[in-house]
Amino acid sequence: MAQTRTGPLTDLRVLDVSTVLAGPTTCQILADYGADVIKIEHPTRADSLRGHGAQVDGEGLWWKVVARNKRCIGLYLGSPDGAEIFEKLVSTADVVVENFRPGTLERWGLGYGRLAEINPGIVLCRITGFGQSGPYAGRPAFGTLVEAMSGFAHMTGEADRPPTLPPFGLADSIAGLTGVSAVMMALHHRDRTGEGQQIDLSILEPLASALGPHIITHDQTGHVQSRSGNRSSNNAPRNTYLTSDQHWVAVSSSAESIARRAMELVGRADLTTEPWFDTGAGRAEHADEIDEAMSQWIGELDLETVIAEFAAAEVALAPVYDVAQYVADPQVQAREAVVRVDDQRLGTVAMQNVLFKMSQTPGAIRHTGRSLGADTNALLHEELEISHEKLNELRQDGVIA
Repeated sequence: MAQTRTGPLTDLRVLDVSTVLAGPTTCQILADYGADVIKIEHPTRADSLRGHGAQVDGEGLWWKVVARNKRCIGLYLGSPDGAEIFEKLVSTADVVVENFRPGTLERWGLGYGRLAEINPGIVLCRITGFGQSGPYAGRPAFGTLVEAMSGFAHMTGEADRPPTLPPFGLADSIAGLTGVSAVMMALHHRDRTGEGQQIDLSILEPLASALGPHIITHDQTGHVQSRSGNRSSNNAPRNTYLTSDQHWVAVSSSAESIARRAMELVGRADLTTEPWFDTGAGRAEHADEIDEAMSQWIGELDLETVIAEFAAAEVALAPVYDVAQYVADPQVQAREAVVRVDDQRLGTVAMQNVLFKMSQTPGAIRHTGRSLGADTNALLHEELEISHEKLNELRQDGVIA
């Protein structure tokens, strides 16, 4: 039995007509904090995320996470009957999130003008690779292409190796988080004015913004940031180092005081008196010397000792974890950052908890991602009062699932 919705967004209804991955991530977060999210999929061509990644007994595990807390219906918006049902849902909703190619909703007669006519307060969040305008607006795009174009891949990896792409949906995830912010800003405006609006969110632009000051640096100095492995052009020590028992650890020293304590810890206090040591950029220019000292000292000690010594010296260090080590970490467990959730098909499954803790209106995971059309009959019959006979007819015609 699914839990009652709780959180700060229990008064919101969101229609999720998006697919892999940014739009569904936006809607997942809204659902985690109490919004009634209705996941709308094509009756026969469901969200392809269902088939992405690992499967157990035919159940997509990624889907269990991204579609959690959502009610799932199958509805073809491109048919007149489907569009009519969608319009009824829009009249009850606060937000619509979509990621069709620009012009698709308009072709179905469901563009923002029509949605706003039905519901003047509706917020339409449109998430695409390149946005609703510009010469690339109509191009198909996935996060991988954005990770390449944004500059991320160019500056990621070893200096003498090819550009590196992340093995997960980085661009989509950042865009999903951005989508939540955009939706909440639009709802704030609506609450003050009664006026809804369109949100035009490109996956490319949030990732480019996340890369830091490389654009203004290029503009003012002509410098193009390239690959430097685990090192940073902003500070040192900043790298990964191998312990005597073959565990990797990461060290960061953005603050000069931490860098100073790090070098004192590894027996190279003499470096802290150099004139270049006082700035992050100066230390980065001498990363070879700093890394040699760090590598030698860490390489002579086991992981437990290294962690203890760095903690005692108040120097920032963390082990490089795989997923099993992350889940087992006492900090992760104490924070309940990973929780077990009941699933109708798989029993209980572990997944990441909600993103942040709120003292008065905490979010929660009520259920995992459900099967295609799991809530179609209940939603359309009980809330829209469509008869069972009509639902059977629509199902036979391929309008619903």
